[in-house]
Amino acid sequence: MLKEFKEFAMKGSVLDLAIGVIIGGAFGTIVSSMVDDVIMPIVGAIFGGLDFTNYFVGLSSAVDAGTLEAAREQGAVLAYGSFITAVVNFTIIAFILFLVVKGVNNMKRKEEEAPAAPAEPPKQEVLLEEIRDLLKK
Repeated sequence: MLKEFKEFAMKGSVLDLAIGVIIGGAFGTIVSSMVDDVIMPIVGAIFGGLDFTNYFVGLSSAVDAGTLEAAREQGAVLAYGSFITAVVNFTIIAFILFLVVKGVNNMKRKEEEAPAAPAEPPKQEVLLEEIRDLLKK
């Protein structure tokens, strides 16, 4: 059983999947940082400093705080601003990934469209063409 598990774990597809998951996690961190630290501040500046994260509705009368963190300490809140932020982040990330995949697909198409070098004709044809050219002269 141990031998079978070792064979399974060492198959190429399992290793490829593990590498993909690890790289995907690292890529996710990079993309999240880009969205949170680069794109969202620009979006906020364009829309006049709009920040959805502190948009909430208190679900009890005891909630009267101005920030989401303070409101959560006071009681239950419906944090719809966090949801809006998550949707905007997802949309931006999905669009960026779309552009990456589109670029890769365009590169693949260009490689496929590149004309292949014509195959060399057989020696017999080359000799016959040379004989034909000599006879013409």
